[in-house]
Amino acid sequence: METASAGGDVFFLLMGAILVFAMHAGFAFLEVGTVRHKSQVNAMVKIIVDFAVSTIAYFFIGYSVAYGVDFLVSAAVLQGDAPAEGYEFGPQGISLVKFFFLLTFAAAIPAIISGGIAERAKFWPQAFATAAIVGLVYPFFEGIIWNGNFGVQDWIEATFGAPLHDFAGSIVVHAIGGWVALGAVLMLGHRKGRYTADGKLVGFPPSSIPWLALGSWLLCIGWFGFNVMSAQSLESISGLVAMNSLLAMAGGILASLIVGKNDPGFIHNGALAGLVAVCAGSDIMHPLGSLAVGAGAGVIFVVLFDMCQNKWKIDDVLGVWPLHGLCGVWGAVAAGIFGTEALGGLGGVTFMGQLAGSVLGAGYAFIMGLVVYGILKAIMGIKLSEEEEALGADLSIHKIGANPESDVTPR
Repeated sequence: METASAGGDVFFLLMGAILVFAMHAGFAFLEVGTVRHKSQVNAMVKIIVDFAVSTIAYFFIGYSVAYGVDFLVSAAVLQGDAPAEGYEFGPQGISLVKFFFLLTFAAAIPAIISGGIAERAKFWPQAFATAAIVGLVYPFFEGIIWNGNFGVQDWIEATFGAPLHDFAGSIVVHAIGGWVALGAVLMLGHRKGRYTADGKLVGFPPSSIPWLALGSWLLCIGWFGFNVMSAQSLESISGLVAMNSLLAMAGGILASLIVGKNDPGFIHNGALAGLVAVCAGSDIMHPLGSLAVGAGAGVIFVVLFDMCQNKWKIDDVLGVWPLHGLCGVWGAVAAGIFGTEALGGLGGVTFMGQLAGSVLGAGYAFIMGLVVYGILKAIMGIKLSEEEEALGADLSIHKIGANPESDVTPR
């Protein structure tokens, strides 16, 4: 029975890891459809290379920073067939699929950032930024919230009545990614020609609404692995998480439909806004609360995306700061409202505890975004030249366009 239970948990976590891994294709296609045609190849290459860099950085450094575990032991120890000094690896390699599952979360950070800095960022500096972020910046905060490192959660609980409750990463993953991205976007500056001399926004139409929509669909599907399988065992799985994720997604879609005036980009991103927001409290809120949280996120995304682009002149291409950064903070804070027993939730949270943890995460991520990209900007530069940007990231960096055959002159 113990073997069957362990095997079931291994399979459960593996399926969760595969679903979240598939979300990275969603990140890629969402960016491919949103950027201009001359940057589509770069979007695809960035996401897959960032995942590879993330894997190496998290394997050798990041996972140890967060959880104090390294994998430089024999395969027998890793498999759980032999004892180890200090950390005991679980049976049938369950600790290894846990690493795979949490890696897919960690690699989401550079995938989020990629959408904000699209079309004008140099390739190799971004790869170095990914290594630093996934190896050090992200796991440092991940360990604080999900592993209780440094006693920060204990302090939040002692001060505000409950620690930060972040079941599936509204703050740990999405807000961290979104606020680091804001720092990166500010360091990078806007795309060539995005604003006129008097500050008026110049519209850059997306290259493909169908690709954008496919990216959104892939992310929505994978999100049920992201949220539901954050339970990390069959014993802890909850249908409430699935229902809450579903209602929040629907709320985000409908709110963005109305506020965004039928704009397909807003609608497809509205679904993601709802899912970002529900991550934190998806295991404790009532479905009606999740619907409200998702709808609120849809409104936040549409309104703040417009303010970023038009009023504040922040050229965040995919709107990753409002989508992940602000909706992530909203979701975590909202869990401290709708997760309470008074509003039909399961309790165990406080508004102030959620607010304090959210502010801490957002502030930390924003500062680290400025630091990482500021250092890279000073050392090696992070932005393509005006000539390279005008030519397009595809031809400037990869020497090939999205449709190579059409670029060949017939003989």
